[in-house]
Amino acid sequence: MIKPASSESAVEHRKKFEMVGFFEKYGVVLFLVALIAIFTLYNPMFLSVRNIKNILTEVSIYGIIGVGMTYVILTGGIDLAVGSLLAFAAISGAFLMQALGGDFFMGWLVAMLAACAVGTMAGYLHGKVVTRFGVPAFIVTLGGLTVWRGATLIVNDGAPVSGFNEAFRWWGRGDVLGVPVPVLVFMIVALVGYIALRYTRYGRQVYAVGGNPEAARLSGLSVQAVVLSVYVITGFLAGLAGFLLSARLGSAEAVAGSGYELRVIASVVIGGTSLFGGLGGVGGTIIGALLIGVLINGLVIMNVSAYYQQVVIGIIIVLAVGFDTYAKSRGKS
Repeated sequence: MIKPASSESAVEHRKKFEMVGFFEKYGVVLFLVALIAIFTLYNPMFLSVRNIKNILTEVSIYGIIGVGMTYVILTGGIDLAVGSLLAFAAISGAFLMQALGGDFFMGWLVAMLAACAVGTMAGYLHGKVVTRFGVPAFIVTLGGLTVWRGATLIVNDGAPVSGFNEAFRWWGRGDVLGVPVPVLVFMIVALVGYIALRYTRYGRQVYAVGGNPEAARLSGLSVQAVVLSVYVITGFLAGLAGFLLSARLGSAEAVAGSGYELRVIASVVIGGTSLFGGLGGVGGTIIGALLIGVLINGLVIMNVSAYYQQVVIGIIIVLAVGFDTYAKSRGKS
C-alpha cells in the first residue's frame, strides 16, 4: 500500500521540528562543551584550576545581573542600563565608605548596602517610568545607560575610588573552601532566582505577564506591579554585582561595567529566554553566562583582539534570536 504524499510530508515535518526542538533545548550545552574541547586542544592550560576559577569569577559578576535580566526579559522588557548602573552603584558605595573613613572593618557593609540601595532605587525609577507613563523599556533604559554613566563620572570627577582594606577586598578576591567568594554569591543568587521563578506564585505571575499581559490583567493580576518588581530586582542585583566587581579590582572605576549590558543580555538570550517574553528560565541563563565566559577567555588565550570578541558575541546574539524565532514559527505551522 502506497502512503499518501501528505502523510509522508507530515512525518518529515514532524521529524524536522523534533530536530529543531532538540537543538533548541540542548544546543547551548553542546556548543559549550565543543568550545571547551576546542580551547583545551589549543592550550591544555585552559582547563587548569586557576583558569577555571578565573572564568567562574568573571562570569559571576555579569551572571548575577543575568538572573535579574531573566525576569525582565520574561515579562517582555529589556534593561540596557545595567552596565552603567553597576558602575554608578559601585562608586557611590565606595565613595560613601571613604567619606565615612574607609579604613574600618565594617566599611565593606556600608559600601555593599549603599551600592544595593542605589541600584534598587534606580531600578524602581526605571520600572516606574515604564509602568506609570507607558514609555517603552528600551527607551527608558537606553536613557538610563547614559544617565548613570554620566552620574558615575560626576561622583568623583571621573577618578576611581580606591584604597580599600583587606576586609573589603575579600569579597572580590577571597575564597571559601577554595571557591571564590563572587562565585559563591552568584550560586546563591542563581539558586534563589531559580526557586522563586519555578516554584513560587510570583514566578508564575512573571511568566503570565510575559506570555499574555492582557489575559493576566483580566485574571486579576497586577501587571504593573509585576513589571515594576522585575526592574527593582535587576537594579538591586546590578548594585550587588558592582560592589563585588569593585572589591575584585580593588577600586571603583567610572568605566566599570562597560559593555556588560551586551554580556548580560547575550547570556539570557543564548540561554533560551525569549525576547518576546513568557519563555525561558534562570538555568538557561547560567549556561549562557558560562558560554560567554568560556568564549571570551578562550579568545583571549588565542590572542584574539577584544574588538573581535564583541563582534563574535553580537553575531551569537543575532543567531540565538533568529533560531528562537524560527523554532516558534515551525511550532505554529
